[in-house]
Amino acid sequence: MATPIIMPRQGQSVESCIITSWNKKVGDTVEKGDILFSYETDKSSFDEPAPESGVLLAVFHEEGDDVPCLENVCVIGAAGEDASAFAPAGDAAPAPAQEAAPAVAEAAPAAAPAPEAAPVATAAVSGAISPRAKALAEKTGADLLKATPTGPNGRIIERDVQSLLDRGLTVSGAASASYTSAVEGTGANGKVVLADLTAPAAPATAAPAIPAAEYEDIKMPNIRKIIAKQMCASLTEMAQLTYNTSFDATKLLAFRKSLKAGAEKMGLANITLNDIILYAVSRVLKYPKHRVFNAHCLGDTVRYFNNVNIGIAVDTERGLMVPTVFGANNMSLNDISKEAKSVITAAQSGKISPDYLTGATFTVSNLGSLGIESFTPIINPPQTAILGIDCVSKRIKEVDGEDVVYSAMGLSLTADHRVIDGADAARFLQDVAFALENIDLLMAK
Repeated sequence: MATPIIMPRQGQSVESCIITSWNKKVGDTVEKGDILFSYETDKSSFDEPAPESGVLLAVFHEEGDDVPCLENVCVIGAAGEDASAFAPAGDAAPAPAQEAAPAVAEAAPAAAPAPEAAPVATAAVSGAISPRAKALAEKTGADLLKATPTGPNGRIIERDVQSLLDRGLTVSGAASASYTSAVEGTGANGKVVLADLTAPAAPATAAPAIPAAEYEDIKMPNIRKIIAKQMCASLTEMAQLTYNTSFDATKLLAFRKSLKAGAEKMGLANITLNDIILYAVSRVLKYPKHRVFNAHCLGDTVRYFNNVNIGIAVDTERGLMVPTVFGANNMSLNDISKEAKSVITAAQSGKISPDYLTGATFTVSNLGSLGIESFTPIINPPQTAILGIDCVSKRIKEVDGEDVVYSAMGLSLTADHRVIDGADAARFLQDVAFALENIDLLMAK
């Protein structure tokens, strides 16, 4: 019996996923557990295993297609079994397991009226274009003669058409009927217009021999597009201002050293400096005077949260991710350490649930381990602030009339000036610095 394979819903907030690659093709024998295809959300990637053995009867979506969650992606069953009943609404019938002989176009009788012309750029390559890509091209007038196919076997897929539109490569309706060879457009935003097809060719001139530039074009991955969009929105929609300070980290470093030495005997996790900072920040954010830092700015409304959900900026192979430690203010230091390691590891592996990449009320970004002395962290909307952790450096201060060398750690706070005034930001930094500088007192509360 034929079995449809749906696009899983990876998290309550996910509405669709993008197919990144197919490991099987129509007609292939599939064993239970074989990876059929890989897909990604905006920040996580997954593999879809076959739930049973059989033959891959049909594939409804190509690489690069953005597929709604719970929609059928492909069908597994017995060889020769009909899978057409499982095709998503509006999709063309699935390709059969055995390809039919190439169709030969019949010449229409001379007296027959010509069919209504779709854009020639579409018609000219329709044999190597996915249904979704073709529909988008016909709707928008995308110049498919300039497309760079990235689908299987040189097939144009939806993301290739979107790339054309992003670059403004389109054809006007008037020009589409006679557009058979790619030309540079002179219309608005580079659109090919009728005049471009009738203009006389420019006389050939001898061009100087200029060496071709050496470069490599790499398509921006989906996660990088999301990061770029979020960061640009953050900077254009907020009045962001960064405040920098430092504190004496002598006690903090000593406390971390004692935890490391006694962790095994006390049954503790490997508690890091970052874990201690998360703990301290989760406590300071609960001070009534600092509640605006544990909040979201929603237009003309500020939403204040009762618990602290700390986002942790994590460097991964796929780009920046910000997993969340929920309810950090109610956790012990040891519990924060365990949970932080869990979500960081999941983010770095690319297997984290999207539900853990939302819901943060405040974010901490630590670049101190990379030697950064000061930086300007960018707020994650709709949060109102983000704290950057800088490196530890040696400094000198006067104690009882003598110069004393001590270890200083820097803090960089970016706050949304629409809802947080400079003095409030300074006071928040002072309290975070005091808590870390006197970690022994904080742990005694």
